[in-house]
Amino acid sequence: MIDISTAGRDFQDEILSLIRASQDTAVDALQAWASAVRYVTPSMAMVPYADLLPTPGTLVSEVYDFAGQWLSAQRKFANDVLEATAPLTGQGAAG
Repeated sequence: MIDISTAGRDFQDEILSLIRASQDTAVDALQAWASAVRYVTPSMAMVPYADLLPTPGTLVSEVYDFAGQWLSAQRKFANDVLEATAPLTGQGAAG
């Protein structure tokens, strides 16, 4: 008999592996592109107030920090809903 939990984890692992492979391909392509156009693009120094903008790394970190907090809040909400409806289903919230 198929263990649904194991099959689900295997499926998730396969999807994550495919995502990582496609991300690696995209990064390789972007590195090649950036190398090719590096000398024909304008400098950020030409953009007014560019020095006031956050760095791309800072921006990515802040966005992902927020997304992590939002996802954590969503998990808590979902577990609260499960707990509130447990008397109706006869099941408790999964940890």
